[in-house]
Amino acid sequence: MDPLLTQVAFSPALLAVLGLCIGSFLNVVIHRLPMMMERDWRIDSAELLGVTIDEMAPISLAMPRSRCPACGHAIRWYENIPLLSYLKLGGKCSACKAPISLRYPAVEVLTAALFAACGWRFGAQPAALLWCALSATLVALAFIDLDTQYLPDDLTVPLMWAGIVSAALGWTTTPLSASVGGAVAGYGVLWAVYHAYRIIRGKEGMGAGDFKLLAALGAWLGWSMIPLIVLLSSAVGAVVGIALIVLRRHDREQPIPFGPYLVGGGLVAMLFGDSLMRLWWQSV
Repeated sequence: MDPLLTQVAFSPALLAVLGLCIGSFLNVVIHRLPMMMERDWRIDSAELLGVTIDEMAPISLAMPRSRCPACGHAIRWYENIPLLSYLKLGGKCSACKAPISLRYPAVEVLTAALFAACGWRFGAQPAALLWCALSATLVALAFIDLDTQYLPDDLTVPLMWAGIVSAALGWTTTPLSASVGGAVAGYGVLWAVYHAYRIIRGKEGMGAGDFKLLAALGAWLGWSMIPLIVLLSSAVGAVVGIALIVLRRHDREQPIPFGPYLVGGGLVAMLFGDSLMRLWWQSV
């Protein structure tokens, strides 16, 4: 590809436009993937138990068409243009005027910002698309965990292997040994924390999905970034958790999903990890 064309095609501005479109798709993934998994679980459980359940309507990421949850109005293509349609409709359904959640444009804008940041951080080159894909998957995982307190293996496990394969093929700057070590260290660190907490407190403190998510981040960023990710995610999680309890918006015994904080720590490490590590070593 012509160097000038590459600079334009993978520029932060065009990646941001791509991010808006991918963000629109992520809204579908965030909403439907848990529903698809629940449907499969119910069917599998019924087969194992030998019981009959009412026929469940098929659902996928493509079908059925998106509809307004309030009135059932089928969303037309021109009502589904990322961000622009939301602004044009004034944040309301065109049929019943029910409010559309602000989360939809927020996910689109967040994904666009992350895609642009990947273009800035990794340069205008095809490899930036790999980091865009990582960012998009992390956004989906964060919001699914917020909604369901579940991190799907359908996303975390392929994400981990994608990081290792990308390192093996030289598509990222993370050496293969650091990638494999990061996956092992990421899983092992939270596995150890989980069992230590269970022994001390007599109950579970996190789910296995958190182990796999940190393993995936380690596979992409290398084992040396694991302490930074854990430190950042734990610090933010503690501040937010204490604030929720102090403001009496959250019961002390009610679990708080840790996945979004891991995602935040991973994204910060992806974009600024090298600089933060240099600052750390200079201070000590």
